[in-house]
Amino acid sequence: MEEARRRTLQLEAAAAESELAVPRLAIVNPPLWELGHVGWFQEKWVLRHAAGRPPLRPDGDAFYDSAAVPHDARWELALPGRAETLSYLREVEREVLALVAGGAAERYFVELSVFHEDMHFEAMAFTRQTLARSAPPLPPAAAGRAGAELAGDVPVEGGTRLVGARAGDGFVFDNEKWAHPVALAPFAIARAPVSQGRFAEFVEDGGYRRRELWGEAGWRWRAAAEAAAPVYWARRDGGWARRDFDRWVPLEPDRPMVHACWYEAEAWCRWAGRRLPSEAEWEAAAGAFTWGAVWEWTASDFLPYPGFSPDPYREYSQPWFGSHKVLRGGSFATPRRLLRATFRNFYTPDRRDPWAGFRTCPT
Repeated sequence: MEEARRRTLQLEAAAAESELAVPRLAIVNPPLWELGHVGWFQEKWVLRHAAGRPPLRPDGDAFYDSAAVPHDARWELALPGRAETLSYLREVEREVLALVAGGAAERYFVELSVFHEDMHFEAMAFTRQTLARSAPPLPPAAAGRAGAELAGDVPVEGGTRLVGARAGDGFVFDNEKWAHPVALAPFAIARAPVSQGRFAEFVEDGGYRRRELWGEAGWRWRAAAEAAAPVYWARRDGGWARRDFDRWVPLEPDRPMVHACWYEAEAWCRWAGRRLPSEAEWEAAAGAFTWGAVWEWTASDFLPYPGFSPDPYREYSQPWFGSHKVLRGGSFATPRRLLRATFRNFYTPDRRDPWAGFRTCPT
């Protein structure tokens, strides 16, 4: 818990005062709101829900409850300033650590709050990329390769596989529960995610102009977004460059493709005669390849597993079933404690701001 809070505060410290004002975009939150929300969430579930404490801030719910405060309204709130917000985070941390030290904290809710903070840490890093801010303190982005040395597919035997978390696995989210049998035909899956170099071939071959490569929803998205290339790519000095936070770097052909939306992944697969794996295939094969450099889109819609029952944090999964696609793995910016083969990330198929790429299967 201390490490998560230290990481959050290091990320906050990287922001200049002038960077606290951000444009109203569907894919970002006001920084002071997001920081306060992280503290409020921990207070709500550990101190108030589990320990029965009264609120530390009488206005906390009105400011920071993400289920009750619409996204666009967060820019209109008279939020506490930077110093007061940081003081609130530290106060919540002290109170929760005191409960932990006294053996009075429920482990489940402490872990829930830590993993929630981990996910917001990555989302706050997304925001710095989206807004072309300087790079935050993160592991080296060069982690992970997708070049010729990792070419080819790994064969996977068919059969009935258990997909999902098992009781005794430690903390898992409600959408991972529980392990259930899935029948899989034999298949193969790439040893590495699609590289930036391979994606550049799709772009050069007119991939964004060729209607036959896109599904109906994907073509509508491409037209509305006026997408002619990946979101952070531009022509520089006769080749492609990509924007890495606030600097432009020559495209690295052997690095995994990143900042691709699901629609772009789908179109690339049609162009290459490949397909995205289902999330069950991805999980079944996860021990056969290295993952964790980029989130990886799957073909699967985000749906509940058989017998799904929401955990106390009911808003985590249930509202998003059917409208999002599943990603597996993790990115270089994901805190390592979140990485497990059963973890299900989920975004709408138009999102290009996450560090997401994709791995493919032969058709």
